[in-house]
Amino acid sequence: MTKLWAGRTAAETAQLADDFNSSIAFDSRMAKQDITGSMAHAAMLGAKGIITEDEAARLIDGLQGILDDLESGALPIDMQAEDIHMFVEQVLTQRLGEVGKKLHTARSRNDQVALDFRMYLRDEIDTLTALTKTLAAVLCDKAEEYKDAIMPGYTHLQRAQPVTFGHQLMAYAMMLVRDLGRLSDCRRRLNVSPIGCCALAGTTYDTDREMEAGALGFDGICLNSIDGVSDRDFAAELCAALSIEMMHLSRLSEELILWSSWEFQFIELPDAYTTGSSIMPQKKNPDMAELVRGKTGRVYGDLMGILTVLKGLPLAYNKDMQEDKEGVFDACDTAKLCLEVMAGMLPGMKARREKMLKAASEGFINATDLADYLVTKGLPFRSAYKLSGSAVAQCIREGKTLETVSLEEYQKISPLIEADIYEHIDLGTCVSRRVSAGGTSVGSVEKQIAAVREFLSE
Repeated sequence: MTKLWAGRTAAETAQLADDFNSSIAFDSRMAKQDITGSMAHAAMLGAKGIITEDEAARLIDGLQGILDDLESGALPIDMQAEDIHMFVEQVLTQRLGEVGKKLHTARSRNDQVALDFRMYLRDEIDTLTALTKTLAAVLCDKAEEYKDAIMPGYTHLQRAQPVTFGHQLMAYAMMLVRDLGRLSDCRRRLNVSPIGCCALAGTTYDTDREMEAGALGFDGICLNSIDGVSDRDFAAELCAALSIEMMHLSRLSEELILWSSWEFQFIELPDAYTTGSSIMPQKKNPDMAELVRGKTGRVYGDLMGILTVLKGLPLAYNKDMQEDKEGVFDACDTAKLCLEVMAGMLPGMKARREKMLKAASEGFINATDLADYLVTKGLPFRSAYKLSGSAVAQCIREGKTLETVSLEEYQKISPLIEADIYEHIDLGTCVSRRVSAGGTSVGSVEKQIAAVREFLSE
């Protein structure tokens, strides 16, 4: 295929160099954005009289025909082309003749690729946002189902205080709410148009960059043409946002893996999202959750890749920036797949309430409630804390729980303790009395669910 940049040189490069230089293997996924951007560019050129209105109409019709043929499969992409931009322009010129050569007036591949990339990632963010909302809604549904299922809450992976399973799940829903905020912020900063910056210095043509930006759904234009072609902050920012979101999915995956283990037995994952062993017939492996956890590292690598590519680049455009796409595409693909898998798996997850409650009953996780009880009787918290700790130590020595200590024994610990202690340290009471905003009581969890659902509906 003839090089569109022939002129200064004979454009004769070694086949190895051509292959090394080519980006069509991965930038061909931006074909729709490239063609849509070119249609807006042709319309602007016609409106400003840089080309005739008839020429603009012919270019737009020709571009629409290429897009239709690509989408129907009638036109295969030539993988020998250098990139998607040259492929589209050469097909257009083959179909329209000389008028096809006018499309590239008042632009460069530098601002063209920046435009395509922003438009493509804008679409990806919209898809990622929808998938994140779906998963958040699934978590709300499961939290509603298990809003009163008592389980041990953990710190340092040690049983700490009683919570509900619904409360635990809503912690992950809150993480996704923040992820949605980051995606929205990234989209807002991304959504300015670089087209018209040309190679780096702008153009001598009387263009209307605002017209072109508006037609393509941008909120404005890049105000500095050098920055417009060299900025890839939006790509790094999206990778950063996805790295944080994948970290959240990985933490959830880790808990699903632990909870479904024989040692915990808190949950059972659906058969459709687990696998067996090739040699051990009793196994039910949480492979999907493990893969989500593993793929998190992959997205982290994509983030480090784009940051490393950009860190030493002088202004403006450099060919190094061709390396900006594959990692970001991979991060988007990976995050989308993980979100879909998680949203498919969680509806079939079943909690074993009795296992959770038994675990909660065995770890002295109501010790803080014993201390709080003594505070209501007039003791300072630190004194109450020490007495509660002494009671736990005694229980451990004697193989008891706080619930099985007799009232007589309690009164030896402190004469302030009365018969109502047993109601106060009952796990159900411990949960229901935690009515502070954001706490684990059923009413509080219901408010959390309502708040997230309201956010998702806006």
